[in-house]
Amino acid sequence: MTENTNNFPDITPSLAALPALLRDTVQRYWLDFVTTAAAADIRFPAWDDGLLTELCRVWACSDFVAQRCLRQPALLLDLLHSGDLRRRYGAQEMRQHVHAVLSDVVDRESLARQLRQVRQREMVRIAWRDLSLGPENPDDGTAAADLNETMADVSALADACIQGALDWLHPALVTELGEPRSESGEPQQMLVLGMGKLGAGELNFSSDVDLIFVFPEAGETSKGKSNEEFFTRLGQQLIRALDDNTVDGFVFRVDMRLRPFGQSGALACSFAALENYYQLHGREWERYALIKARVVAGDAASSEALFDILRPFVYRRYLDYGAFEALRDMKKMVESEVKRKGMANHVKLGAGGIREVEFIGQAFQLVRGGREPALQRREIQAILAWLGEHDYLPGYVVAQLLVAYEFLRNTEHHLQEYQDQQTHRLPDDEAGQQRLALAMGFDHWDEFLPALRGHMTRVHSHFEQVFESPQTAHAEADSSGLSALWLGHPDEAEALASLQQAGYDEAAACWSRLLALKTGRSYASLSHTGRTRMDRLLPLLLGAVVKLEPRPPSPHAVLQRLLTLVEAVTRRSAYLALLSEHPMALSQLVRLCAASPWIAQQLAQHPLLLDELLDPRSLYRPPARAELEADLRRRLQAIEEEDLEQAMDSLRQFKQTSVLRVAAADVMEAVPLMQVSDHLTAIAEVVLQATLQLAWSHLVARHGQP
Repeated sequence: MTENTNNFPDITPSLAALPALLRDTVQRYWLDFVTTAAAADIRFPAWDDGLLTELCRVWACSDFVAQRCLRQPALLLDLLHSGDLRRRYGAQEMRQHVHAVLSDVVDRESLARQLRQVRQREMVRIAWRDLSLGPENPDDGTAAADLNETMADVSALADACIQGALDWLHPALVTELGEPRSESGEPQQMLVLGMGKLGAGELNFSSDVDLIFVFPEAGETSKGKSNEEFFTRLGQQLIRALDDNTVDGFVFRVDMRLRPFGQSGALACSFAALENYYQLHGREWERYALIKARVVAGDAASSEALFDILRPFVYRRYLDYGAFEALRDMKKMVESEVKRKGMANHVKLGAGGIREVEFIGQAFQLVRGGREPALQRREIQAILAWLGEHDYLPGYVVAQLLVAYEFLRNTEHHLQEYQDQQTHRLPDDEAGQQRLALAMGFDHWDEFLPALRGHMTRVHSHFEQVFESPQTAHAEADSSGLSALWLGHPDEAEALASLQQAGYDEAAACWSRLLALKTGRSYASLSHTGRTRMDRLLPLLLGAVVKLEPRPPSPHAVLQRLLTLVEAVTRRSAYLALLSEHPMALSQLVRLCAASPWIAQQLAQHPLLLDELLDPRSLYRPPARAELEADLRRRLQAIEEEDLEQAMDSLRQFKQTSVLRVAAADVMEAVPLMQVSDHLTAIAEVVLQATLQLAWSHLVARHGQP
């Protein structure tokens, strides 16, 4: 075969756009590429200056792309000829493309080979589009990729490869082991649950895929094998198809450690086994991990039944402020690991890194997701935007977090696109620093690094404010000696002296009540977590009562009301966390209970009301009638039409909350006396109208339209 280099131009003029430190490497790659392509008689179309400049930039930033093109010039020719290098894909197109590539697979070896080849092609395309400046024509779909496109494309590729492999492996295993069936004879299929960034469609360029394998029901195959054996074998084959590093490379590294019981657990489990595990053994970090969970392949028809199991574990019906404590503990573990391994320059786990942005959004999801279905989403950018729109975070904070997230994720991708390695560390060599700065759009490292540090500093500052520990309030309680009353073992004389010094009247009665609580059944039956939360709350509560301005006539009476409420909520220790995590909420509660024994009694009888009553945005502002109607409509729309019992519960809670809000505004003199009856009348009319509509709909469904 004759060598042909006629249609390969001199790229020296295009190299001039690169930093001097990177030009020799790209020049060397180009000469090798020309030699390889010419030897294979691969003819490219005319090289325009724009394409050459783009090629130089991409190859300077990605050794992975350069090496793929050098070894397989036909791959680059295919991407150019098909136009795929210049346009966006949708997830459906990605699935169709992978399906077409796998259509002629005849055995597991060819399956592995074809998966790896399609992965190489698509990852070259994704990296090229991410690194190139590209033409500025977003309307026709030819502009360079932004962060969301890159994340979506890598995630769609993973979805398509997992589904494609499963589609071939399942019927092949049925031939060997028989078709898995439920006890009623229904065919069974495996569901592949994608966790973390895969579940959210936010996969990074060289990420692992965290998976869990589940199937609907236990049973046997048509050849007498257990379903668990069948799906375990299927899972093992799927992992090998994706994870094995062959001469063609790998598809995606697979991590199965998030499954029930981790590495010691069954590789595949039934829905019932999964539900039993999370009910008995589920831990806080597993709730966090499941926020992004999504069925990425397999039996999509059964996915809703699966999430009916997972949703109550992840999203609690009450406001779960204990999530802040759990995530704070998780972050401490991460920080310890970062320090131990010297990972200060880690854009994911370091202070102000990607993980802290995610923690902020996901903390609100865990706390409020059970009550706010809009928070039961997977994409962190959408969650942060929602928190800003609904005033859970200040607008400027959300704006800074979103900009920082985009910058950090782009940095992460450009680090990984260099050699297709899962790294988050900043380079310490001059060439690596120049390469990353170029990929991020900076002329020099000294320009890029301050920008990165600025984003990370702002993220960490917001993280610290969201997760601020209530330890400072502890210090205030300690300074008055009140903390020792609960946490220590003072004798009666010491206890009475401390209470009197703090400003409590009837010190003996106060001490007797505290002792009764600490030695009583409700405290003794608390879990370790619940007891820790109680021990954190009581000193704060003791201090808050005597700090009230103006001071109540009888701090003892206020304390009695509050301790009755505390006893009522001990079975749901998240309320203890709510009050100890948020000193403002505790202060408002103390103020309300001091002003009104009736409010204290209502809260003790219905602790669920704490969820909404202690929202400072609405505590002393009773809503107008239109707001009441919209709020009740939103609550009822979240309930299944046929679930009349839950609808009635929601009505009762709405009425109690609304009336309490009016009462709070009344006792704090936040509304004129003449408006109190107007608000109460509006509540009654809104509830009556909704009740009438529910009764009408229920009767029509049972007996027809009269």
